[in-house]
Formats: sequence, structure tokens, C-alpha cells
Amino acid sequence: MSAERFTIRVARDHLVFACGHFISYDGHRCERLHGHNYRASVEVDGPLTPDWYVFDFLALRARAKEITDELDHHMLLATANPVIQVVAREADVQVNYKDREWRFPRGDCILLPIENTTAELLAKYIAGRLATVLHDRHHFVPVRLRVEVEECVGVSAAYEWRP
Repeated sequence: MSAERFTIRVARDHLVFACGHFISYDGHRCERLHGHNYRASVEVDGPLTPDWYVFDFLALRARAKEITDELDHHMLLATANPVIQVVAREADVQVNYKDREWRFPRGDCILLPIENTTAELLAKYIAGRLATVLHDRHHFVPVRLRVEVEECVGVSAAYEWRP
């Protein structure tokens, strides 16, 4: 088995998305509605192709950008949160937490099948989508896929996936 490892990375400045969100924490609290100018980065490991590269940088950036662009300028709502209820209707989305209620236009929301809109779970969501797209569109399965999501300078979370 070879000890060599090759990694390519697409950095944050190409993968920016501004979103509103709020999370539950401590099992019973819910923070106030706010937003971030998120930046993501993506790394993939794999063997070198016959052309001596792991995967096409431009294709990796394009696929990752498609995913982050879908999130950009939306309200991110976690549909699997145990204490925040999200009800999507044709025209709007109603969100309830205890005695608090929000209504957002349906077109302004991204309903995510995650428990909370933390940077950790956003990284996992993006990684899962990206792994599927790389497989389906490029027939590429990386040895390792890592996505990092930065909420603000110096504050980030990462998720790593291996098949």
C-alpha cells in the first residue's frame, strides 16, 4: 500500500453564501434570528488519474458553488429539529418554538433535512450533496471528502466523509 496521499482544495473565496438562521441549544433554548456571510472550502483526496491529477479543480469548484449558490440569500430552516417546528405551506413557512412564531415567504426558505442549522451540520449537508453530485455527474468517488464552513473569520466547523 502506498504512503502517498494527494489532496486538492477549493478555498473559501469562491464558495460564499449569506443566509439567515437560528438554532436551538442546551436542549431548551432558541437563539434569535440572525445571519452569517458563510464561506466554505472543499478538499478531496484520491489517487492520481492517468493525467496526473486527483480531480479537475474547475469541476470541483463549479459543483461546490452550485450547492452553496442554492443556499445563498435564503433563510435556512432545519426540518428535523426536535424543538423547532417547521410547517411548509404553498405560500409561506411557519416556524414555531414555544411561544415564538415566525412566518417566511416560501421562496425565501431552504428546508434542510438536518437537526439544526449549525456550521457542523451545514458542512455535513454540503458534503453529502457534493458526494452525490461528484458520483452522479463525474463518476468520481473521493477517498476522502472534507467540507469546512466558516461563520465568521476564525470560527468554522468541518465535516469529513470517507466511503
